[in-house]
Amino acid sequence: MSKSDTPLALVGYPPAAALALRELGLTALSVPAAAPEEVVQACRVLGFGGALIAPAHQAAWLGAVSPDPEARRAGRVDAVTFGGLTPQGTFAHADALSDALSSSDYAARGAALLVLGQQAGDLLLAAPLTRLGFAQIALAAHSAPEAEKVLRDLPVGPRYFPISRRDGSVQALAERSDLVVLTSGELPPRLLQPYHTLLDLTGQARAEGTGATVLDLEHLGAHHLTRQLSHATGQRLHAPEVAGAARVLRGEGS
Repeated sequence: MSKSDTPLALVGYPPAAALALRELGLTALSVPAAAPEEVVQACRVLGFGGALIAPAHQAAWLGAVSPDPEARRAGRVDAVTFGGLTPQGTFAHADALSDALSSSDYAARGAALLVLGQQAGDLLLAAPLTRLGFAQIALAAHSAPEAEKVLRDLPVGPRYFPISRRDGSVQALAERSDLVVLTSGELPPRLLQPYHTLLDLTGQARAEGTGATVLDLEHLGAHHLTRQLSHATGQRLHAPEVAGAARVLRGEGS
């Protein structure tokens, strides 16, 4: 089989996703989402090259494959390759976030970052951004110990401030921050100011009337899909090529 003929499994995506990927020259087929271990075994027997996993099933698939460090940190898998002795899983969304921020021309080097979440896993969604040159990084979770769990997975260099979201210092750290990243939960009242840039991974934040700049995540899905396909199929496509397919995989139509 050539790479384009090797089938790609789709787990939990809408029916139109297979057609959208076929337009990119890929043979994509939907497979059952339940019983991941059995699906993995069947896919390998049937000659599938890899799989893309939709968000609702990513945590369940973690134990069915050999996860790489990104997948272990996030506790979820969004792309799998069946080549080799064991199926290898990754969490491609992590590096896709860095790709999207870099392509937005945001000047991260020397800036200050505030990441807001609830659990350590939420904060780790933004972990790749810590490698972009931020000088100061505040991490706010539901408790300071929860935020501290993230530190072992972050690079040496920036000054880190792990804190509780309920701590009064959140507001002070926000005032010294340039980029605010919301990974889960809600934005604290009156936290955003006109000099802030907001990166909202929840899609639910209300920034109207704050004067803050909201980063456009329109291209994040395309960067994510290119990373997923690179892992699952070995094919390296560019974000503009897959933008339409990425919208379909997110259930937004073609």
